[in-house]
Amino acid sequence: MFPDGERMPGSTVAEPAALARIAPTAPTTSAAEKNLPTRRAYRRYPCGAVPPSPSKYCWPVKPFDSQHPIRGSFGDPRMVFTVPPTQRDLITGGGAFSFHFGVDISAADGTEVYPVVSGTVSQVTKDWVGVDTGGGRNFQYWHIKAAVKKGDAVQARKTLLGTILPDCGHVHLSELQGGTSINPLIAGHLTPYTDRTNPEVERIAFRAAGVGGDMLPNFLRGKVELIAEAYDTPSVPVPGEWAGMPVAPAVLSWRIQNLGGKVVVKEQVGIDFRTTIPPNPQFWRYYARGTYQNCCVFGPHYSFRQPGCFLFKLTRTPFDTKSIPDGVYDLVVTAMDMRGNQGFRSRRFTVHNRPGWVGS
Repeated sequence: MFPDGERMPGSTVAEPAALARIAPTAPTTSAAEKNLPTRRAYRRYPCGAVPPSPSKYCWPVKPFDSQHPIRGSFGDPRMVFTVPPTQRDLITGGGAFSFHFGVDISAADGTEVYPVVSGTVSQVTKDWVGVDTGGGRNFQYWHIKAAVKKGDAVQARKTLLGTILPDCGHVHLSELQGGTSINPLIAGHLTPYTDRTNPEVERIAFRAAGVGGDMLPNFLRGKVELIAEAYDTPSVPVPGEWAGMPVAPAVLSWRIQNLGGKVVVKEQVGIDFRTTIPPNPQFWRYYARGTYQNCCVFGPHYSFRQPGCFLFKLTRTPFDTKSIPDGVYDLVVTAMDMRGNQGFRSRRFTVHNRPGWVGS
């Protein structure tokens, strides 16, 4: 299987077309490209601003009014490397890298999929169906064998759009408003949805600007990258091969405080997937090298049942340690999900920009 549930290609190294199927938000010339987020669209809903929603909607699989397991969240890394599974190639290797532009709802192969909002079928391909619901709002249903054709009128809960393809085990649901990918888990959209699990910040690291290894926090100077490894747990346990796999938190924020607890760098939002996602060419400005997705593909190797590693850059450009006086500080990172559950971690570090190595 592909890491997103599609079938693995027969060749030893995935062809470019196959890579596009693995990461459907990657730049492409297909019809789906018109519905992908752009830099301008990303700026439209900054910092968690909620776009207008005509109405809440149900789940695309039965029972419609019950919450189903979500094995892939909005903003998760979607990655296929064209290199071997080695630490060196993980840091420098190429491939297809994109932000997950919807939610993956776990359901058995062959499960019937229905529209969440009534509308008109606007696109039919061999593995996904698009539905225009008016007012610039569109929905996409991926990994299904279509039972409708373009131009058909479809009704929520009643019209069969198709069935989940073999070896997929989920339907990917995307919501778009005015060409912008919108997080379906925003309150008042996909309903019902509750979450009582707390995301976790696994560790905090400091890196030299550019592709480099972790720096010793006892001695930082100049410009450094602030890195957080963070995860969330699906609110409903996922069955089958993706059981126990993490998803990305919706928000990561950070602050710097001195040993007395006084904040010297106020709370900053580093990652925010609550509403929409950045354009895919900015992938490595938000995720840090060393990141790989759940069940990731490295060349011909499929990482069966292997959870991913999610490393986030807390700033778009390296943090200048000269912006604060030399001294000892705590970097405090907070992870939050779509319903406000939070997890925290701090890491102590020393800034030493003055000449020499010994300080008092």
